[in-house]
Amino acid sequence: MTPVIRIQHEDFDLSDEIAAMSTGRADMGAIVSFIGLCRDENGTLAGLELEHYPGMAEAEIGRVATEAAARWPLMGLAAIHRYGLIRPGEQIVLVLAASAHRRAAFEAADFMMDYLKTRAPFWKREHRADGTLGGWVEAKGEDDDAARRWE
Repeated sequence: MTPVIRIQHEDFDLSDEIAAMSTGRADMGAIVSFIGLCRDENGTLAGLELEHYPGMAEAEIGRVATEAAARWPLMGLAAIHRYGLIRPGEQIVLVLAASAHRRAAFEAADFMMDYLKTRAPFWKREHRADGTLGGWVEAKGEDDDAARRWE
C-alpha cells in the first residue's frame, strides 16, 4: 500500500477520492474520511491563506503516512491538503484511511489529522472580514495534547 499524498491549490471531491481508493477492492471493510473546512470564526474571518514549502511538505506528510501504515493494517491511505486562499465553508484537507476493519481506519485517520494539525509544514495566515491581515496561526494547545497520545 502506497499512501496518496497531494498538496494542491484546487479543490477535491470526496466521491472521486473514495472511488480512486476503493474501486476493485472487495476486501476493504471500512473507509474513514475526514474533511476539514475553513470556519468564518463568528463572521470575523474572510479567508485563511495557507502556504507550504513544495517538496518538503509532501515528503514530511509521506513520512508520517508511512508511519501510520506501519502502525495499522491499512489497505489505503490518502492525505490531500490545499494551499492558497481558502474561504469560509471551503474544504482545506481530506484524510482517507481504509482497512478491513473500522477501528484501524478510524485510528489511522485520527493519527494523520493530529499530525496535520500540529506539525505539518504549513503556514496559515488569517484574512479578516474587515479587510485587515491577521497573524500567522499557531497550533492550539488542545491539538498538541491530542497529538501526544500517539507518542
